[in-house]
Amino acid sequence: MTTLAFVGSLNRPAPYFRSANGAGLSVLRFDEATGTLTPLSTTSGIDNPSYLTVDAAGTYLYATSEVFGWHEGVVTAYQIDATAGTLTYINKQPTRGSISAQASFDRTGKWLLVANYRMGEDGARPPQALVVYPIEADGGLGAPVSSVGHVGSGPNAERQEGPHPHCALASPDNRHILVADLGIDRIAVYAFDAATGALAPGAKPFVQLASGSGPRHLAFHPSGRFAYVINELESSVTALAWDAAHGTLDPLQSVSTLPPDFTGESHCSDLQLSTDGKFLYGANRGHDSIFLAAIDSDSGRLTPLGTHPTLGATPRQFSLDPSGKFLVVANQNADLLAVLSRDTETGALSDSGKSTKLGTPMCVKFARYP
Repeated sequence: MTTLAFVGSLNRPAPYFRSANGAGLSVLRFDEATGTLTPLSTTSGIDNPSYLTVDAAGTYLYATSEVFGWHEGVVTAYQIDATAGTLTYINKQPTRGSISAQASFDRTGKWLLVANYRMGEDGARPPQALVVYPIEADGGLGAPVSSVGHVGSGPNAERQEGPHPHCALASPDNRHILVADLGIDRIAVYAFDAATGALAPGAKPFVQLASGSGPRHLAFHPSGRFAYVINELESSVTALAWDAAHGTLDPLQSVSTLPPDFTGESHCSDLQLSTDGKFLYGANRGHDSIFLAAIDSDSGRLTPLGTHPTLGATPRQFSLDPSGKFLVVANQNADLLAVLSRDTETGALSDSGKSTKLGTPMCVKFARYP
């Protein structure tokens, strides 16, 4: 068995990022027994791959490029050679909006969903919040088949001057697509046709969250009954009940991701659930920690269990490895992949001692091969 870690890192400066010390895309071997990362290859020829997604078979990788000043971002497809630990370019597509922030698959794996954060002027075309691409037979991306835009603003004049979609996620039954929009404090809900890739407003088109909260990333509970969103500006996590039959979300509870005595500046980034649905993890940038909460499987409510340092600075994103025994953090401003050991019974994190230096890491994803 082989497990690979794929890392996207900044290689072009942007005014809102401290540095860009990365090579582009990196492939590393990950030892699930020890947590050791071994570099295998790097791939240049791509600009600022800030978010990655890998298909279920571990055959293809898709990277969004976040480049300040571009009217449109791009999303690029690669074929993975698991034996050699290398990537081969397939093709790329424009994203119909600037600052492409995140990508995910629908539940069939036939469509790629891209969320565009949007910053500054986007040119003549109205900037699109969510774009749907077909995955072609060779793993390449076809031209977009549908897209939607958002309008509005929030109370934070600096960060919410307009819509800022940051995550798109298919519902467990694949009948809806949810989009977390940091700029307008909403989770938009779209009806989704998995046969054609078409989008339409949901029966309840959005759920409004706390003013100024800044919803960023989403995750569904394995039961399909609950969804969770991490709120960047408020440093909180909100639990929501998901009604699959009607495609509606209803907030249940919000909890802070920070210790009650913390008074500094911090903003949340990523959110992950353990595969057994017992624990939720969230990243704090500023406090530079991973928040941990237990999930009640009956009510969906959260019980905070504290935080653990990320051993670096500015945790942009993190992932649980396939074994669930480790959590690897992309510490953007420390040039560090921090490898934290995880107790699968209690959810608790500790330092594995296996952290690895890598320039300006933004995103880490795993794939396991027999």
